[in-house]
Amino acid sequence: MRTQAELNRFLVCGLGSLGQHCVAVLKQYGATVIAIDRVPPQDWEISDLPNLLEELVIGDCRLSSILEQARIRQCRAVLLLTGSERVNTEAALAARLLNPQIRPLVRSDKQRLNRLLGQNLGNFAAFEPNQLSASAFALAALGAETIGYFNLDGQLFKVAKHQIQPGDAWSACRQVQALNTRIRRILSHTSASSRPPTQFHEWEPETLVQEGDTLVYVEVVDRLSDNPQPSTAKVAPTPQRFWDRLLRSVRPRHLTHKWHKFLQSNYYSQNRVQRIATIYCFTVFVLWLCGVVLYQLNYPGISTIEALYAPAVLLLGGYGDLFGSVKFASQPAPAEHMPMWLRLFSFGLTLTGEAFVGVLYALITDSLLSSRLKFLTRRPPIPESNHVVLIGIGPLGQRVAALLQELKQPVVGISRTEVELDSLPQIPLVISRIVDALAKVNLANAKTVIVTMDDDLENLEIGLMAHAADPTTNLVLQTYDQRFSNYVARMFPYARVLCSSALSAEVFAAAAFGENILSLFHFYHQTVLVTEYRIEAGDTLNGLMLSEVAYGYGVIPILHQKSNYELPKFMPSYETRLSGGERLIVLATSLSLQHIERGKLAPRDWQLRIEAALTPEAIFEGAHEIAQMTGCSIGTARHLMHHLPGLLPHRLYNHQAQHLVHKLSRVKVKAHSIALTNTSQ
Repeated sequence: MRTQAELNRFLVCGLGSLGQHCVAVLKQYGATVIAIDRVPPQDWEISDLPNLLEELVIGDCRLSSILEQARIRQCRAVLLLTGSERVNTEAALAARLLNPQIRPLVRSDKQRLNRLLGQNLGNFAAFEPNQLSASAFALAALGAETIGYFNLDGQLFKVAKHQIQPGDAWSACRQVQALNTRIRRILSHTSASSRPPTQFHEWEPETLVQEGDTLVYVEVVDRLSDNPQPSTAKVAPTPQRFWDRLLRSVRPRHLTHKWHKFLQSNYYSQNRVQRIATIYCFTVFVLWLCGVVLYQLNYPGISTIEALYAPAVLLLGGYGDLFGSVKFASQPAPAEHMPMWLRLFSFGLTLTGEAFVGVLYALITDSLLSSRLKFLTRRPPIPESNHVVLIGIGPLGQRVAALLQELKQPVVGISRTEVELDSLPQIPLVISRIVDALAKVNLANAKTVIVTMDDDLENLEIGLMAHAADPTTNLVLQTYDQRFSNYVARMFPYARVLCSSALSAEVFAAAAFGENILSLFHFYHQTVLVTEYRIEAGDTLNGLMLSEVAYGYGVIPILHQKSNYELPKFMPSYETRLSGGERLIVLATSLSLQHIERGKLAPRDWQLRIEAALTPEAIFEGAHEIAQMTGCSIGTARHLMHHLPGLLPHRLYNHQAQHLVHKLSRVKVKAHSIALTNTSQ
């Protein structure tokens, strides 16, 4: 049985940019952190990081002695974040041998190996920073409307930001809470004069939606196709199938169809050399048959083999060789007794054959050049407008380009050097100096410019150049230092500045506690993690209602599944009570995950006063609604409804109380919520 100290101690191996950010995020969770690095770090991106560490061990994290010195047996998880995938994997195996219960989190892009290790080791996770942060960059390129997009169990979810315009259907004097439906949850509501929220549920349920307000919401969109793909397995051939197929292929009707299809495909072919080669092949074949017939007619004594051989030699340029070596019907000098027209025909065969060889060489050369320049010829043209300009086609840039293509966004890439063809998506690409390339990508009509070069200062320089060329284009910059990111974001508010290390660190840190991070997106300068929980007996979620989870921990439940044998419920009812073995997926900030880990529920600072039941049936129905939405016993609810007016003894959260007031009004019960000054539970 692990002690509380062991459940709260973590080991970080590799104090590069990602490692330092992981230490900082783990400390926000209240964790105790030990670190291992080969050499003392020379540059602390987080200035007070040495004070956040319980201990720094210098050495190779693959060695058992170094891991023992770092108290690996007393750690809950080890984060292996060095720049070498081999070192990270080897250290993970060494850590598991020393502590069979430890949870290794590996920085690695070897997806197949990671999947196999997870299946064999259990309690193992691996991430690649570029893949984690790429979704944030791709979503930032979509502009202000779509800020998140992810897939859960074959169902697509979209997170969008929408500003209410004149005539908008949502502005017809509707309360914000009325916009929550079976397929939608409101994340935030802000007016033009209010400050952006820092957490979910920072909006008043009864506020009326007005023009100029901004809503952020998550909703279910079109379901992905769940039709099974046709099987690609090949049927083993049998002798009977072989002969049947052969007999069908030699039928006159089948041969005629194939011949017409061949002629049609070559007639409409856009390859000029291919069309000419097809015509020459047909012509040569006809001339060869004519030659066989003419030689047999003029030399009755010639053998069939010689009649077939002579025109073929002529077509291959053997005019002199043929008449100097081949004997026709034992005649020593065939050319002397050959008619002049046949000699001219033979000479024509030689000329035609030489031309055919030239065309054959041209076809081979064209094929070689086409394969060599395949990358250039198949690149689509540069979009004219409403496209994304991606500057920097490294691993992160390639991943961003692939995601943008999945989201059906036109994109053009800019690179100063050649790029590996196999790893790059089929997008328009300009290989040139950045200054020159910006003039070729229709920057004035672009929607977004993303800069993902390898240097922070270079990214800032290129971003400022792009903004100077077109100030209306959205600008997204990648940085590697969070402090530098903060300075740039404050000085240039028109730029969206994303620190890759900080984005990835939040995923690694949350996964260190056992959470399964499925996706992430940005929400008002915060990272929101799509997090999956498996409810277990004794954890901080077991036994709670979804309303308590949502409002107490500040998360948005979007999927609930009772067991693997039941279909999941999207946007589940908040009246659901959780129990062991169930599955729950929520949208959560890093702070929310910290609260769940510690079991720190927000205080319930509202109470409900019920004034009257307007009909006899309202007493029964009101008691049912109170018991269902608050979790109190049905006896307590009925006692209250029979002694009105009165206060509900259970304290509630603001949204929970307002929603209950709305529900009671629908069953003819008058009630209102009261804010409490004393928030002690």
